[in-house]
Amino acid sequence: MTRSLYIVTGASRGLGAAIADQLTVPGTQLLCISRRTCESLLLKAGAAGVRCEQWAMDLATPLPVAHRLSAWLAQQDHTGYESATLINNAGVLTRIGPLGQLDGTDVSNALRVGLEAPLLLTTAFLRATLSWPARRRVLQISSGLGRRAMAGAAIYGAAKAGLDHAARSIALDEALQPNGARVVSLAPGVIDTEMQARLRDNPAEGFPDQGRFVELQKTGHLTSPAEAAARVLAYLNRPDFGSNPVADVRDA
Repeated sequence: MTRSLYIVTGASRGLGAAIADQLTVPGTQLLCISRRTCESLLLKAGAAGVRCEQWAMDLATPLPVAHRLSAWLAQQDHTGYESATLINNAGVLTRIGPLGQLDGTDVSNALRVGLEAPLLLTTAFLRATLSWPARRRVLQISSGLGRRAMAGAAIYGAAKAGLDHAARSIALDEALQPNGARVVSLAPGVIDTEMQARLRDNPAEGFPDQGRFVELQKTGHLTSPAEAAARVLAYLNRPDFGSNPVADVRDA
């Protein structure tokens, strides 16, 4: 059976867990990278006959993860793959507030997980799969906060904006390759996750947009992780995926 390979980061909860769950279908192979493993995903994969591997690794120390991914990809028999896809979903939200009030360790951690790790894993993926005949795709999960500045969210916004601009450049590079990867940095919409709860619960002092996030929940404008995952995967499977390297899941 032709296999589709998916590598998903941050797959133990929220959007990443929902994406991994929906990819657990016959004909796929999954590699999930998170700080924790997910027992329910392994059980579902076993029942579906899906090969699913989970690495409990911290993307705040990303270089060993990238090295391990390079070695793992080099060991794969890629001749049976129809497609190979890297989905960089993991991210960290620092404490909300002005940059001058944040702890330097938290800032470094958020940038490592949210920007350095995705780029290192993308580097490893592109290099290791360069000669593969499979359709190659990289999906970076971005955010509207990478495209619209918000007080109190400088680091999160900077990481997502970095993913957006890197996607533009990587797409230009890949267009020059014989089997270049399709690359998209995709905003997934507003999702009812732990991050949203933290935004709502944050004191309004130093965070003038707090009321807007409270209103989004009250008015039912948040999508569930499962619904958001379905939209993300539908976008990934669009025939024009990659035509716009910076996109929004709500784009027509």
